[in-house]
Amino acid sequence: MRRRATAFIFAFLLTPYALSTSCSHSCTPVISSSPDDTSFSDTTVTIYTYKVVNVYLHDRNALTEGLVFEDGFLYEGTGGYGGSSIRKVELETGEVLQKHVLPSTYFGEGIAIHGDRIIELTYKSCVGFIYDKVSFDSLGTFQYPTQGWGITYDGARLIMSDGTSMLRFWDPITLEQVDSIEVHDDTLAVTQLNELECVEGKIYANVWKSERVAIISPATGRVEGWIELGGLLTDDDKIYPVDVLNGIAYDKDKKRLFVTGKLWPKLFEIEIEPKAGASP
Repeated sequence: MRRRATAFIFAFLLTPYALSTSCSHSCTPVISSSPDDTSFSDTTVTIYTYKVVNVYLHDRNALTEGLVFEDGFLYEGTGGYGGSSIRKVELETGEVLQKHVLPSTYFGEGIAIHGDRIIELTYKSCVGFIYDKVSFDSLGTFQYPTQGWGITYDGARLIMSDGTSMLRFWDPITLEQVDSIEVHDDTLAVTQLNELECVEGKIYANVWKSERVAIISPATGRVEGWIELGGLLTDDDKIYPVDVLNGIAYDKDKKRLFVTGKLWPKLFEIEIEPKAGASP
């Protein structure tokens, strides 16, 4: 038991905020501030609460950085130097059915699926990886000029976050930037955008080190809603160290929304509804 707890603590220390934000390569470092320093000023934004529909097992050794649901399975990207991987996971049991481990020099980040390919970002290496979705065989690499945090596919473009208030839109074939938006809540920029998911025409984004998910208009960058997700984990879930909320996946066919976090022992299927009398 002691050995297992030590492994969790070691993984916890490998999270991005335990690392320097300076970049040893050519990519631009992210300048981040605490979410506590960011005011949510738009009083017209809808605040949502949640209802837990189902609870599934999740590998509590997984430092979740990216999450996608497709063809009845979860695809997960995990982080940590020496612990990064992409995985195919059975939703009902949490069993890892397939796994590809990254070289220890890379810190894996968000993943997205485009057709028969998995696109993966890395944290500070300015290098992304492309895999065959079925075999997980490598199909090549690509480069980008910023840090890599989250990535998703909206059916036409890839959308990536780099920890700032900017979301960048890429051509899914060339992987070149074609557009960008700045995410804002009324007049204030919303920074530290992390794992992303496209849900019914909106972009859902984890805000790093918070228990809120932003619902963003892809046309304007405006935050149209906040989902408050505090209280998902119980005290028993935290017997071993857990990290931040991070991981959103959407089942387009059955309209199911899933959330989890880094080193969390559970993955939650939730329904959201407006919170009565709430304001940002």
